[in-house]
Amino acid sequence: MKKLYLFDFDGTLTDRDTMFLFLQFYSPVQYRFQLLKHLPLFVLLKLKLADAGKVKRSFVSSVLKGQTEQKIEEKSQHFFEKYYPGIIRQNALDFIRNIDRDNTESYIVTASLNIWVKPFAEKFGMHLIATEAEFRNGIFTGNFSTKNCNGKEKLYRIRQALGGKKYDKTIAFGDTSGDQPMLKWADESYYRFFQ
Repeated sequence: MKKLYLFDFDGTLTDRDTMFLFLQFYSPVQYRFQLLKHLPLFVLLKLKLADAGKVKRSFVSSVLKGQTEQKIEEKSQHFFEKYYPGIIRQNALDFIRNIDRDNTESYIVTASLNIWVKPFAEKFGMHLIATEAEFRNGIFTGNFSTKNCNGKEKLYRIRQALGGKKYDKTIAFGDTSGDQPMLKWADESYYRFFQ
């Protein structure tokens, strides 16, 4: 039986949001300054009066724009080394370790940026579908080269990545409304399964 596993990352496999954690790790001083500056936007976001993708791009850009791809990748690896496996839910780790790798494909599907989730996906032996950072001449532009990978975009990107491949069973895991299109599409879905 050919199986496809789809895992959301933040809050599903992890016990916290990694965007704030990574940006704080990357540049603590700049992070604190930009967090204060962005507080009004985060309030609007909570009230559903602002676009999540735009707020995220603005915040990420305020800390990382102009940084080299090499430095960001190095910091992402150090971030992984510091926080793995600490931020991964223990029962999620156990589940992933017990996946039968024969006839199985697994993906992390996340709204977080590919730059800091990539080392986790590699460790798990999974493909990664994420919001992607845009680099020009090895420098982060502050923009994303894809749409925010959340909600319907998650499902669109999954279908795009699979390219018509067929599976006997698709199993998805998520923890927020942004995972619902993916969860509804899967044959089997689990909401907050590891919490």
